[in-house]
Amino acid sequence: MIYQKMAIPPRSEHLWRYTPWPRIHPSSPDEVPDVVDLVFSVDGGHTLEAIEELENSHDDIARAFLHSAGGSKNRLLISQDSDIIQVHVRATGNIAVGHLHLDVKASCAVLIHLSGEAEWVGIHVTGNVQPNTQIAYGFINELDTNTKFLRCEDWLVERDGELEHATLSIGGSRCKSDLRSTLNGTGSSIRQSVTANAVGSRHDDEHVEIHHLHGHTFSDLVMNSACSGSSHFIATGLLTIAEGANKTDASQVFRNLLLSKKARAEAIPELEVLADDVSAAHGAASAPVDPNQMHYLMSRGLSPDESQALIVGGFLLNAFSNLTNKYLTEEMQTRLTVHLECELKG
Repeated sequence: MIYQKMAIPPRSEHLWRYTPWPRIHPSSPDEVPDVVDLVFSVDGGHTLEAIEELENSHDDIARAFLHSAGGSKNRLLISQDSDIIQVHVRATGNIAVGHLHLDVKASCAVLIHLSGEAEWVGIHVTGNVQPNTQIAYGFINELDTNTKFLRCEDWLVERDGELEHATLSIGGSRCKSDLRSTLNGTGSSIRQSVTANAVGSRHDDEHVEIHHLHGHTFSDLVMNSACSGSSHFIATGLLTIAEGANKTDASQVFRNLLLSKKARAEAIPELEVLADDVSAAHGAASAPVDPNQMHYLMSRGLSPDESQALIVGGFLLNAFSNLTNKYLTEEMQTRLTVHLECELKG
């Protein structure tokens, strides 16, 4: 659809309840402002292909806006097995937008590092995981602390394809992510984790959808956040299991650690099950730091700040425990550890 012809979604719409579209739009909601390109570069002997046009069949306002705004458009073809491919994305200027399509025809690990000082950043990532291939995909948001950020992702996983999907959200001031995956073949699977460190007045809204269209598919979603200051973290997850998709195994768990009285966290898991013979589960919990854990660590000589930092670090690192790819797990854990150490020092 054309963005200018779309109605502004109301706050009664679940996706936009906590982060209304006018608050994440870079200017006036009825405008499509001029943008600069996100700059993509890739390591590991791979090259990006610039593409002229992307499909415009989006009925979602965020995706339609990013399409209308333009920006850089790139395709990464993965046709040979690779240990890890590093993709660096740099955002400069006032409003920066870019699109990246991953065509996965061989097993690999891909890590996207997003950084920069742009006032507003929008990125749309799409991926096709071909039959009998595996991709371990990581996305690290290290934008400037004053940046507004909109991220949309759409993944299609074919028969016996495997997607491991990890997010580390530590940048930006107001962030909205809408991550959607479709398991489009028997034997396809996704393991997904989202880890967020919300500090100061940071607002981070992470929405994840996983759609099981066929039976004998598997999904596992874990979201962990640590919230301090007056920050606000929102986790919404929708798992759908289509009619006839029997023997599906799907689960989602949200955990939030509240580190101050003003910090807030919302955890909203949803299941929509239309098949009979499935295993589907969800859970959510929010709590402060366990005083018994603090007492134990402080009794062994650690300061209160050091004790809390150790607990927070272990809690956030645990979000990656459902991943199996060693390259992805090590990269995400290392980047998170460095971030937490810098935060403690400074």
